[in-house]
Amino acid sequence: MIHHRLKSFAAAALPAAATMLAASAAWAQEAAEAAPAAPAIDTGNTAWMLVSTALVLMMTIPGLALFYGGMVRKKNVLGVMMQSFAIAALASVLWMVIGYSLAFTGTSPYIGGLDRLFLDGIGKETLSGTIPESVFAMFQMTFFIITPALITGAFADRMKFSAMLVFMTLWMLLVYAPICHWVWSLDANGAALGFLGAMGALDFAGGTVVHINAGVAGLVACLVIGPRKGFGTDNMAPHNLTLSVVGASLLWVGWFGFNAGSAVAADGRAGMAMLVTQIAAAAAALSWMFAEWILRKKPSILGIVSGAVAGLVAITPAAGFVDPKGALIIGLVSGVVCFWGATTLKHALKYDDSLDAFGVHGIGGVIGAILTGVFAVEGIGGTAGLLEGNAGQVLTQFYAVAITVAYTAIVSFILLKLVDLVMGLRVSAEEEREGLDLALHGETVH
Repeated sequence: MIHHRLKSFAAAALPAAATMLAASAAWAQEAAEAAPAAPAIDTGNTAWMLVSTALVLMMTIPGLALFYGGMVRKKNVLGVMMQSFAIAALASVLWMVIGYSLAFTGTSPYIGGLDRLFLDGIGKETLSGTIPESVFAMFQMTFFIITPALITGAFADRMKFSAMLVFMTLWMLLVYAPICHWVWSLDANGAALGFLGAMGALDFAGGTVVHINAGVAGLVACLVIGPRKGFGTDNMAPHNLTLSVVGASLLWVGWFGFNAGSAVAADGRAGMAMLVTQIAAAAAALSWMFAEWILRKKPSILGIVSGAVAGLVAITPAAGFVDPKGALIIGLVSGVVCFWGATTLKHALKYDDSLDAFGVHGIGGVIGAILTGVFAVEGIGGTAGLLEGNAGQVLTQFYAVAITVAYTAIVSFILLKLVDLVMGLRVSAEEEREGLDLALHGETVH
């Protein structure tokens, strides 16, 4: 009798329990779907950013070191390569100690805080979006490295190595870090925090932060230090253009990490950035080559590689915002205008920008930043440009360029004068004639 009642109870209870379990499971599933997913590392994005970081580092060492090293006279080749290598080491330590924190933390629209001093708080599981924050910090470190290294081309052959190290230390912390913060820093919700970014200025991969910044600082530096001995009379032709071609080629390949990597994801925007980078570089190389061919009767290897770099510079702010047609025009325009800047303008104003840091990076960066406002495509970067009816974007780009130029020029001038007052900027006339390789480093190329 008891056994029969237990069977009846079980027969009645089991379906009810099953119904309750099913309802509980459905409720749990709905709750899980409603709750926001915890941030997780995207391995595809992380893999691409690791590759991009290595590509951008390659742009400075060995890319820029070879590019600049081949363009100076033989007696200064080791000196200019030493500058790139030493800056890579110096910038890495500064970025770790305080640079990253000043550029990407805090709540001020003008300068970062000290939240990541010595990279404190970055662990294996700490994320920046869908990638480890360690990878993001390392990627941005490579930009911090190459920007001051670009400046060295403007004062090649004549600046003290010790003065260069002091100036670059101050410049990276007082010029690069604030401008980087103005353009690229984000608040806790992912919205633009820096005042230039918040006002809508477009700079995908460093038109203002890297190229205008470095180009203008280079121009100020070559004006403050003065021209090389024999400028305008002595033969200052490049000693080994083979090195420069290899360096420019490494820059071109590395630039895909620079531009496509700035998408911080392995996605369609990164793919478009890579495509437009290639188109602009090729178009600028050809337009510089043909301009030189027409005016000087011969196309030079130095001209075509300089044109490619000019196109890469100009497409940098636009890479995540424009389509291939816009990239083609940006490349064609930048090649011709940078050729004019590196030849006609420099000679007319008689400033000794040794390796055309301003002529290529300053002028190319301005062209790219302004034309980003013209050719931006809303379907690619989320912001329309002039051609899609948003004329105000061009004015915004002008404003961002003007602010960057003014701040960089003023602070760079003050820092150069300060270093000159304390320790002197320039080597002696005898050291300059002897060459910096032997005079400053005790080495020479045979």
